Amino acid sequence: MSEYLGKLHETAVRFPDTDIWMDTCGEMELDYGLERGIVGATSNPIIIGAVIKDELPKLEGKIKELIQDMPEATEEDITWALIDYVGADRSKKLLPVYEQFKGKKGRLSIQTNAKYYRNTELMVAQAMHLNSLGKNMQIKIPASAAGIKAMEEVTYRGASVNATVSFTVAQAVAVAEAVERGLNRRKAEGLPVDDMSPVCTLMIGRVDDWVKQSVAQSGKAAELPEALEWCGVAVMKEAYRIYKEKGFTTRLLSAAYRNLNHWSELVGGDLCMTIPYKWHVMINACERPVEDRINVPVKAEYMDALMKLPEFVKSFDANAQTPEEFVSYGGFQDTLATFIGGYEQLLGLIRNYMIYPEKH
Repeated sequence: MSEYLGKLHETAVRFPDTDIWMDTCGEMELDYGLERGIVGATSNPIIIGAVIKDELPKLEGKIKELIQDMPEATEEDITWALIDYVGADRSKKLLPVYEQFKGKKGRLSIQTNAKYYRNTELMVAQAMHLNSLGKNMQIKIPASAAGIKAMEEVTYRGASVNATVSFTVAQAVAVAEAVERGLNRRKAEGLPVDDMSPVCTLMIGRVDDWVKQSVAQSGKAAELPEALEWCGVAVMKEAYRIYKEKGFTTRLLSAAYRNLNHWSELVGGDLCMTIPYKWHVMINACERPVEDRINVPVKAEYMDALMKLPEFVKSFDANAQTPEEFVSYGGFQDTLATFIGGYEQLLGLIRNYMIYPEKH
């Protein structure tokens, strides 16, 4: 019998620089992951909404309590109070890891309101509030132009950020540079930075999704269809190369899993992987060997085919976008709309409890 509890546990043990996270803050999922070596977890409006629905028998009492205790609150006020409660509660599960690694691991990422993506001040204010919920919080801010500015300021104020709604190498570089500016401002004032652990998410599965969608919209068949499964991996490897070359403090975080390559091709890197529970189960049960592949390049024939696709080039080329152009990237638009839609669904759930208390 194997000494490992699946392939992700083997990854965590054999390659301790490759951090495995759980892409949810559900209680059962966190327990499953912690048993197998995860050192972080993420949340967003869709994830929080799913957790609340899955754990409604446990959380329903808290919803009713908040509504009763906040008689003049709007549905948004109640929703964010509930998000605060769930985030603070679930971050406690990761505290032993946080203490073990002195702040470098063991954090729960919690997201600012996706609707604020154009407003730096609103993002900064909410980020610092979310950071106060627990000592191991990590604040997710979208990688828009306004979000990049917010990341610098939030870093300066002492919060560890997790850039989100990010897909391109240009975004990843802009994020890392903003974080460095924030850290340097802290250092210049003698403020501590040793326990901070900023990360930049690249939603590599959504890169695949967007490039495939752009090819379909072009009306032209892909010359090498199998190459389209490697878009996100190629972007992640290029961003990783640049991060190491420039010595950025920020670490990369892969997200939005669509295939086994999104795990296996990144093993061995000094990076993080936030993986949904269903993919934890599938990867743990797969037969693919756990090997150091972070520096193995994507096949030249695949890269040749991908570099003919304008939306892939926009994703891959570090100089292809300015921060002001980040919001026009198709994957950014689709993901932001999805996040806001998930948030609206959560508002709807809370609204029903407020308007129809007799039904609950």
